[in-house]
Amino acid sequence: MQPIFTSPVPPPTLPLHEWFQTPPGQYVLAWERAQFDAALADVFGYHALQIGLADIDALAANRMPHRWLAMTSAPGAPDEDPTPATVAAGDEAPPPPRIALVTDPTALPFAEASLDLVVLPHTLELSADPHASLREVQRVLVHEGRVAIAGLNPASLWGLRQYRAHLLRGAGQGQLYLPEAGEFIGHWRLRDWLRLLQFELESLSFGCYAPAVRSARNLARFGWMDRVGARWWPIFGAAYFMVAVKRSAGPKLVGAAWKKSPVPANAPVSIAGRAGLASAGGQKDHESH
Repeated sequence: MQPIFTSPVPPPTLPLHEWFQTPPGQYVLAWERAQFDAALADVFGYHALQIGLADIDALAANRMPHRWLAMTSAPGAPDEDPTPATVAAGDEAPPPPRIALVTDPTALPFAEASLDLVVLPHTLELSADPHASLREVQRVLVHEGRVAIAGLNPASLWGLRQYRAHLLRGAGQGQLYLPEAGEFIGHWRLRDWLRLLQFELESLSFGCYAPAVRSARNLARFGWMDRVGARWWPIFGAAYFMVAVKRSAGPKLVGAAWKKSPVPANAPVSIAGRAGLASAGGQKDHESH
C-alpha cells in the first residue's frame, strides 16, 4: 500500500479588523491616529466622510459640523466589542465612531462636488476596484477638497516578510504576517492614480519602522528604529499616510472679441503740426488783404 503524503495546512490568517487588535495592528493604528489628528485638525469645510475601518476615528480632531462614518459592509453582532482588545483594565477606551451608513465605495450616495473631506483608512486595499473607488471620491469632492489615505507599504520589512510567506505557503510552511485579504497598494502607484484624477499631492509620510515581530514587547525593543528610520530609510516604513487636494480645472472666462477697424495702407497721415501751420498761414494772408 502506497503511503499518502499530505502537505501541512497553513495556519489561518486573521481578517483586517481582527489583525488590528493584535500588537502589530495596534502599533500601526497608534501611528495612523497621530497622522490623522495632525493633518486634519485644520482642514475646514462643512461635510467630511470616513469610509471603512471603525477601529479608528480618523475625524476625531477635525472640526467640520457634519462628519459621517460609512462602512462597506453591515456591522457585526450587537454584542461584539468594537474596542481594541489590548486596552488595559481600568483604562477608558475611546468610544468607536457611530456608523452613519453602509455603502459601496465605488457608488457613494452623495451628489457631485458635495463633500469637503474624504478619509480612506485602508479602504482602497480592501476594495474590489480601488481605482474606481478613488474615482468616486474625486466625483464627490468639491474643488480644493482633500482626501486622506492610509495604507500598508509593500516596500518595507513587513511587506518583505509577507511576500516570503506567500512563497512558502505553497509548501505549507509559511505563515502570513499581514492579513491575506486585500491588495496592498504601493505609494508610487497611488500617486500615479491621484495625478490622473487631477489630484495634487500635499503631503506624504511614512512610519512604523520596527521589524515584523508579533509581540508588544519585541515591538517596544525596536522603538529606536522609529526614531532613526525617518532619517536613514524614510520610504521603507510599514505604513504610509498621504493627503491630496483636488485641483479640477475651472471654466475659462473668454471676453468679447473686439476687432479694430482696418486702416487703409495708402491713407494720408494727418500731422498736427502741419495742420496748425497751414491754418496760421491762411489767417495771416486774410489779414494782409
